[in-house]
Amino acid sequence: MKIVRYSPSVATPAAEEDTFDLRRVGKIIGVGLNYRDHAEETGLTLPKEPTLFLKATSALCGARDDLVIPREAKCVDWEVELGVVIGRSGVYIPEVEALAHVMGYVLAIDFSERDFQFNRGGQGFKGKSCDTFAPLGPVLASPEEIPDPQNLALRLAVNGVVKQNGSTRDMIVPVKALVSYISRFMSLQPGDVILTGTPAGVGFGQKPPTYLKPGDVVTASIDGLGEQRHVAVASR
Repeated sequence: MKIVRYSPSVATPAAEEDTFDLRRVGKIIGVGLNYRDHAEETGLTLPKEPTLFLKATSALCGARDDLVIPREAKCVDWEVELGVVIGRSGVYIPEVEALAHVMGYVLAIDFSERDFQFNRGGQGFKGKSCDTFAPLGPVLASPEEIPDPQNLALRLAVNGVVKQNGSTRDMIVPVKALVSYISRFMSLQPGDVILTGTPAGVGFGQKPPTYLKPGDVVTASIDGLGEQRHVAVASR
């Protein structure tokens, strides 16, 4: 198990082999609508093939950093996800070999600004890539520590109220199939991160929709991968 960190200066630096520095991340690949209940709550049609999108690496932050609400934001949403970190490069990876390319697993939140995503033109990249919208950590667990990535509970709460409570066993496309599928369109490199989708309970799916505001506290956890805590603050 490695500690996930970003800053090169920490109070008590861990040995290099015991850390995963977020500066090593090459690209962040998101998977949309990979849980049936999430697709149903949003009213979106399930895709025939996995929907992929990218998040900018400038969105990366740590497990306890503040969530910065962008200046023009109206609809900042939450999505707890299992993150898969690639450890061995590959392209056209057979599904039976896919998990051998995985370095480990990490707790992630795919924060999203829905107005930017759906109403500001172009792809959803705008709504996914704001600073602090891709927190990872606090730990990176090895495949030996997480022998079955399809049997992990995911939870997220806002101000202590549970919003998401799901399991990776409900993924439509499992981890090994995602790794194989994505490698058909781009090579996967060490340090790349795949965000594997989110279960039901996002703000966009609430009735009426509910979004984050300054002062809100978001906590999230996945079995064996620790917990994140983020305080929402207004952008300066």
